Amino acid sequence: MKKLAKLLSLLLALSMVFSCVAVAEEEAAEVDIEAYTTQSTEIYTQVMGDFYDAYMKAKEAETISDRFAQMAVAEAKLLGSGVMIPLQSRGGNYALTRIAPRTQNSTLWGNDADRVHQLIIVKEGILKTSEVEELRAIWNEVRGTGTYEDRVREYLASKGYETTDVYNYAYSSDPQTWDVLATSKQADSRAIICTYDGLYEYDVENEQAPALALSHEVSEDGLTYTFHLREGAVWVDSQGRKVADVKADDFVAGMQHMMDAQGGLEYLVGPDGCNIKGADAYIGGETTDFSTVGVKALDDLTLQYTLEAPCSFFLSMLGYGVFAPMSREYYTSQGGQFGADFDPSAENYLYGKDPDHIAYNGPYLVTNNTFQNTIVFQANPSYWNKDGINIHTVNWYYNDGTDTLKAYNDFKAGINSSVGLNSSALVQAKEDGLFDECAYVSATDATSFMGFFNVNRSCYANFNDGTTAASPMSEEARERTNQAMKNVHFRRALLMSLDRGAYNAQSVGEDLKYASLINSYVPGNFVSLPEEVTVDINGTATTFAAGTYYGEIMQAQLDADGIQAKVWDPATGMSSGFDGWYNVEAARAEMAIALEELAAEGLEITAENPIEVDLPTFTGSETYNNRSEAFKQSLEAATEGLVKLNKVECATSADWYYAGYYYNYGYEANFTICDLSGWGPDYGDPQTYLDTMLPDYAGYMVKALGVF
Repeated sequence: MKKLAKLLSLLLALSMVFSCVAVAEEEAAEVDIEAYTTQSTEIYTQVMGDFYDAYMKAKEAETISDRFAQMAVAEAKLLGSGVMIPLQSRGGNYALTRIAPRTQNSTLWGNDADRVHQLIIVKEGILKTSEVEELRAIWNEVRGTGTYEDRVREYLASKGYETTDVYNYAYSSDPQTWDVLATSKQADSRAIICTYDGLYEYDVENEQAPALALSHEVSEDGLTYTFHLREGAVWVDSQGRKVADVKADDFVAGMQHMMDAQGGLEYLVGPDGCNIKGADAYIGGETTDFSTVGVKALDDLTLQYTLEAPCSFFLSMLGYGVFAPMSREYYTSQGGQFGADFDPSAENYLYGKDPDHIAYNGPYLVTNNTFQNTIVFQANPSYWNKDGINIHTVNWYYNDGTDTLKAYNDFKAGINSSVGLNSSALVQAKEDGLFDECAYVSATDATSFMGFFNVNRSCYANFNDGTTAASPMSEEARERTNQAMKNVHFRRALLMSLDRGAYNAQSVGEDLKYASLINSYVPGNFVSLPEEVTVDINGTATTFAAGTYYGEIMQAQLDADGIQAKVWDPATGMSSGFDGWYNVEAARAEMAIALEELAAEGLEITAENPIEVDLPTFTGSETYNNRSEAFKQSLEAATEGLVKLNKVECATSADWYYAGYYYNYGYEANFTICDLSGWGPDYGDPQTYLDTMLPDYAGYMVKALGVF
């Protein structure tokens, strides 16, 4: 397990900011960080060792089929470790809309699904359920022909609709940065994606189309990709004033800045990603010479990437922020520097602090950015494809979630272009007569919202202020919980105790409580085997035919491990749409084993002296409060009072986010159980999910376990 020295030094610096009040304490702080890292490694090995070993074996596979099969085995080990609770994907709820379906890219990976410039929106009225279904059928019929947008316009005109070039959207979390290369949070990238173009972009028919690159070639050995950029694209500031031409060097500058910033994207270009030549050495601090990295501008319009080894999914990564360009000229004008001189805390460093301090080459400029109120994007008059976009004004309106009917009422008033119906809005829509004629079930995507178990908790109030979301646990209770959470059977008992259907019903209603439920981290139908392959399942050579889905292999490994969970339904060919983990009998069997093992360690658990677990809860929202209550009731009932769940009050959505989303390191994670985070794929390979659970500060989501 390789240590990332550069990242560790940043962690040390951050720790000293929070913990040091005198210079004399700096040495002690360094010892503490080193001890924390050592402890994290030991706990990770104990809790995640089986997953890690299986995953490293998968990465050494020589064929795509063997790779996919071995990754499915590794994920079964991950799920069996009981460190995460599969919850739901995005979508799968009743919704009302004025947006023609499939006029926004629906590729399962990358950031392009957040681009909105091709939306087609009706000016007045609400699309009927039958119209949504008919348009979906047209998309399936014409996908890949480049004609869907024209067919949508023809269809809407035939139904008497006029269209608008304004899109209104309700958002719940302001971007914390406007530097897309320094963040991996969707709350940031969903906004920033409107401001820039990359090399290629997935269109509304989910085909990869030229953006700033017109074409490319790949060398015979699969190691070198050469892109030819279009002429005439420019960078402008937030006022629309030209600051530079777009050129190949902007992609070089963007890549170096991304590696300097280390905002959670950098692993995607190292050995755990597409493996760009020299990237790992630069990120790890082994070299400071960026010219050794395989990203070169051969001239102003020719860009070249060189890989250490062939990467089957390289082109699918181009729709993600890690490959975004950045105007070198503008960046340095805002105090930005590269390499060892990079210092985002410098007084003159302004880049990305707000939308007035970035350069734009994309379809929109940000003209209003009012915190927790409004963000407005207006069409960029200098955009290379300004005549090819459908939406010219994008309005984001803040909704803190405290009023469960606000989004629905705003939609009825024409303020928002679409709305998902939570349980309260569902009742209201039926009373208003809108449900029967206009409600439809929104499509699910490949986003996996997960619950996480903190196995090494050290934070009991939010790290940003030390007071909000404070745990009610005593010191003794904290120690007992941390000990119990390190036991795999205890964690499995918690996992199998959650009635996820009842939990999800609080958000989407009883009718659709299973529609968006997931049962794995990587969707079971995400990939299938290109050819037949034989893998080892607990000592038995097991052959899977060509076309076998990833989920079927996961299920085979879980069955072999004796874990009573269902992650794959062969009848539907899906790993979603049912609750395959809730199993009270199995939960109690796992708990019985845990009680025996923990008693041998000196930890006695009884109904009179239960283990306490904290679940941060946004109590200002009726929906989220009810969801946590459903969690509490099913957990405590299934464990027969051996576990007590504390709903830790978060009075505002910001308090909630700081408890379970905004933290950067495991020691800042303020929860025992959190249901506030998840992952969407960056490219079309299971690795895009599983890499997030790697150790040594490399995996983005592993911090949710309280380590690294």
